[in-house]
Amino acid sequence: MVSQFVSTHNVRLLGELNFEFPEGTHAIGRLDNHSEGLLVLTTNKKMTRLLFSSQTPHKRTYLVQVNNIISDENLVRLQTGVNIRIKTGSIYTTPACDVLVITEPEKIYSLGGRLTAYEPFTWLLLTITEGKYHQVRKMIAAIRHKCKRLIRVSIEELELDGLQPGGVREIDEMEIFEKLKIVN
Repeated sequence: MVSQFVSTHNVRLLGELNFEFPEGTHAIGRLDNHSEGLLVLTTNKKMTRLLFSSQTPHKRTYLVQVNNIISDENLVRLQTGVNIRIKTGSIYTTPACDVLVITEPEKIYSLGGRLTAYEPFTWLLLTITEGKYHQVRKMIAAIRHKCKRLIRVSIEELELDGLQPGGVREIDEMEIFEKLKIVN
């Protein structure tokens, strides 16, 4: 599914979900076509600017399935920053981030038994504070691995909390501002 309501391409769109969205609803941030997980939708036009364009960094946490076993050296490289190419074509060094190897990803997210990688593979819990285009995938590629599954599990304190794929949960605007740690 694409993280938008309108497209010139023949793709599944947010409007196809079983939910009556108010007019003017839009996605804050995006998930690429091959990613899954938490997507915030709102009618508040200021929220995108307040969350992703402010001077205050906001944590985004992903459960990442990576082909093969990641060495300790590559884990440290991810944690301390790797070079990736960004949209402008220039090289960008990612800032230090939190990365943990996870042995029981089902405790974080219901994977639904979907096979996305043959063994051996590694599950990571990776938290970044900026969102360059395909940043997590590029970070994994920078250590010569391939991202096989990418699931956004939280933004700040807003978590999936058992929400199933395609599910929608309405949240009071004050609560969402509090969980996302943004000031209106």
